[in-house]
Amino acid sequence: MPATGKEIIVSPSTTRGADGAPLPATRGGGRRARYAEATRALLQETLFDAASALLSEHPWSAVRMVDIARAAGVSRQTLYNEFGSRQSFAQAYIIHEAEKFLAAVRDAIHTHRDRPRAAVSAAVEVFLTAAASEPLIAAIVAGDESDGLLPLVTNQAGPVLSFATDNVTAYLATIWPGVASRSLRQVAEQLVRLAISHAASPTAAPAEVGATLAEVLGPHLDELVTGSEQ
Repeated sequence: MPATGKEIIVSPSTTRGADGAPLPATRGGGRRARYAEATRALLQETLFDAASALLSEHPWSAVRMVDIARAAGVSRQTLYNEFGSRQSFAQAYIIHEAEKFLAAVRDAIHTHRDRPRAAVSAAVEVFLTAAASEPLIAAIVAGDESDGLLPLVTNQAGPVLSFATDNVTAYLATIWPGVASRSLRQVAEQLVRLAISHAASPTAAPAEVGATLAEVLGPHLDELVTGSEQ
């Protein structure tokens, strides 16, 4: 090899590619970052599971941060380092649970994407069915505004309505791309609000509520989807 006047020294421990050339140092940093992210995700999942277990036996007002930490097998300081405060933990916990509900809702809508009314009915039914056995929802139903949970879920300025509406709107846009985004958001917002209201204050069986909301929102959604296909 011709001399270049510069000597490149590679540590014996340097990771090399298939061609023998040293890989960028950032490769290891990337692995460490992914490991840190996975570790943090596991910690949060463990803490949320601990909260759910506690809520199945106690109201939220009686659940302390130290109780959650102990149930998760971590220190109280670790819990505070991760979330900062009880209110911040509650907000993150609610969003985490909402993500699980929304995954089921998206699946229901996708199954009935060719029949908008059926999509609404199925989405509401699957959401309310899941909510009926969810410790968090039970805690919200049993509690009041003083425990801090209800406002996080029902308040327009809270995280859940905005998060869920954005999520449902984005998904509706993927299956009915011809419908104006503003119209889809209006449908999503009403669907989310009504579903959360029925989850927090049940009045009928999930299937019955789903059918009722399909009658209310279905005609408008049918019109939007049909119009976009012409």
